[in-house]
Amino acid sequence: MTSADQNPQQDQTRPLGVALIGYAFMGKAHSNAWRNVASFFDVPAFEQTLLVGRDASQVAEAATRYGWAESATDWRAVLDRDDIDIVDICAPGWMHAEIAIAALEAGKHVLVEKPLANTTAEAEAMTAAAASARTQGVQSMIGFNYRRVPALALARQLIAEGRLGTIRHVRAAYLQDWLSDAESPMTWRLRKETAGSGALGDIASHAIDQIGYLTGQTVLETSGVLKTFVTQRPGPAGLEDVTVDDAAWATFWLTGGMGASVEASRVATGQKNSLQIEVYGSGGALTFNLENLNELNFLDADAPVREQGFRRILVNEPQHPYLEAWWPQGHIIGWEHTFTHQIRDFLTAISSGEAPSPSFEEGLQVQRVLAAVEESAHNKSAITPVHQSVMASSASQIQGA
Repeated sequence: MTSADQNPQQDQTRPLGVALIGYAFMGKAHSNAWRNVASFFDVPAFEQTLLVGRDASQVAEAATRYGWAESATDWRAVLDRDDIDIVDICAPGWMHAEIAIAALEAGKHVLVEKPLANTTAEAEAMTAAAASARTQGVQSMIGFNYRRVPALALARQLIAEGRLGTIRHVRAAYLQDWLSDAESPMTWRLRKETAGSGALGDIASHAIDQIGYLTGQTVLETSGVLKTFVTQRPGPAGLEDVTVDDAAWATFWLTGGMGASVEASRVATGQKNSLQIEVYGSGGALTFNLENLNELNFLDADAPVREQGFRRILVNEPQHPYLEAWWPQGHIIGWEHTFTHQIRDFLTAISSGEAPSPSFEEGLQVQRVLAAVEESAHNKSAITPVHQSVMASSASQIQGA
């Protein structure tokens, strides 16, 4: 039985109606994906029905530019509309829980940007609502889009096939420099009440999710450090206090005895958007850098010693995850394509009735790890997060796994 059969609110005689909440950075990225996905992938019919934002004139202009049929200023407008089946949430983190729970209870499929929420309590409430809605055929997914980088999806395949042997440790560093200048202005991302945390939730969450995604292992213990280098920034009323971190460091022990480390910074001068991942096993190793998104470096430790060394794999072949839909081999794709892949997978899950991944349960696991890092940094001690064994469950949900 498909989700449409289980969900009486979804009318299969018409295209799925989509409402997008938010039209700034992430809203633009998601809009681009919705506008292009059907041109490259075989997905269920849908319509870009409604774009929601707070400023009436700006959201109307964005709706026209991004291909949305209508615009509105109140997200609650989506709840009672029978022509809206999917709610895509790109609003700031402090709004995620209220919107997602209301949409799920109204029978709408929900995609929400990472991190799942600003607090563990909010994430737990969202996960409970998602589990309840799933029994009625209503699907939900969190937008960790880097799972849809073909090179990282290939890395997961190689690890699952045992090409690296037993994984011993992983290093992940997500480095940016957009806050290196102390005169950079205050934004909602620098206030704890709106952002939840700084570099920790914003970009370290991606790195933490990748560790679980690539290895299938769950964090058992963490030790963390947070640092705010610029404690005040210029705002409308003068200098304002920055109440979140600029940088974060954490070490982890995971199920299976594996170790991992994560570093995240928004003040790493010269680093624009560098997510570096290194995976070391008994039989080989992998390295990846988001700034070379189409490349994966692989070392086979079973090769003769005189021949060993990292070799570059250009991940552009039709045999690689997602790439059969795009260009001839050697023609690279970009960051924006990860969102197209994400929308493709979400629509496919809705059509098939299979729960998509990463689920809200997986998002909750990351949220608990973020909270444990923050607690460890505050107490200067190691913390054991409450965890669920959910990371490995995503193996069959990502294309080509």
